[in-house]
Amino acid sequence: MARLLLDRVVITLREEVIVVSKLDNTLQMQQQALTLRANRQQVLAGNVANADTPGYQARDFDFTAVLQSALNGRGQGGLVLATTSLRHIPGSMNPGDSGPMRLLYRQTTQPSADGNTVEMDVERAQFAENAFYYEAGLTFLTGRIRTMMTALQGQ
Repeated sequence: MARLLLDRVVITLREEVIVVSKLDNTLQMQQQALTLRANRQQVLAGNVANADTPGYQARDFDFTAVLQSALNGRGQGGLVLATTSLRHIPGSMNPGDSGPMRLLYRQTTQPSADGNTVEMDVERAQFAENAFYYEAGLTFLTGRIRTMMTALQGQ
């Protein structure tokens, strides 16, 4: 009797692990996308904050390429920060955060006299678009979790 009960517990635990693994896999893409959207929002906010800094080059990254890289598992190496002086402290981003993001310089349509490439109209539009997609992703993820919770409660 005790052996049979123990076997049921082991089977139940395996089923729970499988269910948790499937739930995690189902939500992984949205989790990665939201993390990348949050990181992109920080990059865009940095551009806006440096709009009056002479010589500042506006930065961004290819969201689609970075998300695809993260989902394919190529984002395991982490991001190493560049240093321009021997006195700078080398840093890196945790590999689990969002994978390696290669920040690119944004092409300017109207160069400024001081070398700053931040165009506020472009930055505002990119910021608003990214915020919209972040909110949409969050809404989708919330709906997905509610659906799963409803399905689990029905069992």
